[in-house]
Amino acid sequence: MLITTDWLAAFLFSILRFSTPLIFAALAAAVCRKTGLLNMAIESMMLCAALTGVLVSGFTQSAFLGLLSAIIVGSLVGFIISYASFVGNADLFLTNIALNLAAAGGTVFVLYLFTGSKGNSAAAIPSLSVPSVDIPLIKDIPFLGQVISGHNILTYLAFFTVFLVWLLIYKTRLGLRMRSVSENPDAASSVGISVKRIRFAAFMISGAIAGVGGAFMSMGFVQLFSRGMVAGRGFIGLAAANMANGSPVGSMLSSLLFGTSNAVATTVQTVFTEAPTDFVLMIPYAVTIIAIVLISIINERRSNKKRKKAGNR
Repeated sequence: MLITTDWLAAFLFSILRFSTPLIFAALAAAVCRKTGLLNMAIESMMLCAALTGVLVSGFTQSAFLGLLSAIIVGSLVGFIISYASFVGNADLFLTNIALNLAAAGGTVFVLYLFTGSKGNSAAAIPSLSVPSVDIPLIKDIPFLGQVISGHNILTYLAFFTVFLVWLLIYKTRLGLRMRSVSENPDAASSVGISVKRIRFAAFMISGAIAGVGGAFMSMGFVQLFSRGMVAGRGFIGLAAANMANGSPVGSMLSSLLFGTSNAVATTVQTVFTEAPTDFVLMIPYAVTIIAIVLISIINERRSNKKRKKAGNR
């Protein structure tokens, strides 16, 4: 295969495209992690939002309403988890798992009710997509314009959301309270912070961010909803946030790593047509596992060094 400038630009373009839903998923996980919570239901948030965006945009013929409804549904899933766990005292992890299982089957059921199909919505619902845009001036720059310009609006929003989440966590009163609840819930409660409200807020904000990621899957990446279309991206985003210890910028960088593995898998499948399909599809998930193991080893070595230094003192 001959690597040309145009090919390289297209490859880098695809990395940003594949990374978009992962960035939203990772940021959703980061918000909860900074509150001392583990959001394992990002997958269900994205899946429900993806279906809602297609249904609403299809019936209203408004991409904006489709996106808005996806955000609301993602946040609603966060509210349901919060209510069950923090008011009903259900186990948080089991609640997350239950929502993932319910969304996997429930979205197919709702899709069947509206379209009569259990596969995808393409034939029955003329859904809309969020448009792509060319960036003035940058689009005319050789190579750089091919990489950066021409993306879906939600791709640019993903990178802007990194800044917004950083601002939320480190520069707002709510962010300070979220980090306080994470460090010591009892101490936070003793100074008048409602731990329950902060956790509700974290899960609902997380759901809203995941909702945008789900909307991108069905209104940006493609223009339809199909069963299981999120395909583990919620869990990959969770892994990306955990690798970065909840840092918004670190979560974005980890997401770009996994987005690169997706782009490589697609390239391998396109160029080497005889390569086993299952093996190619496995690449992004294998990279996720390897990255988690490497980060765990690095963190363990750092911890051991700190213990040795503390012991020497």
